[in-house]
Amino acid sequence: MGSEGIQESEPKLCKNGCGFFSTSATMNLCSKCYRDLRGKEEQAVSDKKASTAKLDDDDFRVFKAHVASLLSPSTGFESMGKAAPKRCSSCNKKVGLVGFLCRCGATFCGAHRYPEEHECKFDFKAVGKDTIARDNPVVKADKVVRF
Repeated sequence: MGSEGIQESEPKLCKNGCGFFSTSATMNLCSKCYRDLRGKEEQAVSDKKASTAKLDDDDFRVFKAHVASLLSPSTGFESMGKAAPKRCSSCNKKVGLVGFLCRCGATFCGAHRYPEEHECKFDFKAVGKDTIARDNPVVKADKVVRF
């Protein structure tokens, strides 16, 4: 049994001289040196793309001003972390996602969600009168014509 169809070549060492064996598929480099070479090539390509797409100082200032205008003063980056747990304003019970927001501006649990239960100071009657007056203006004719 000879090696008639199979050509076996002697293993070659890496071109970089690191002492490991190489193959012709990896440009006569060992796997580690080949991986490092590919990483450097990809880094050079990405650096070239990033340098062409860089924002200049004026664009960055405009972008920064736009982001600042979107954030209200009370919601800065430092307050975007962990939020304080919501609690009922009457019994101080944790309400989680089920908290009910009243028109007086406070959050309440299921037991205190009604205005009668938490002694709400919001004037629902005055708001209703204002809404009706605004939505239904008084219509008066300039002159009544009789036939």
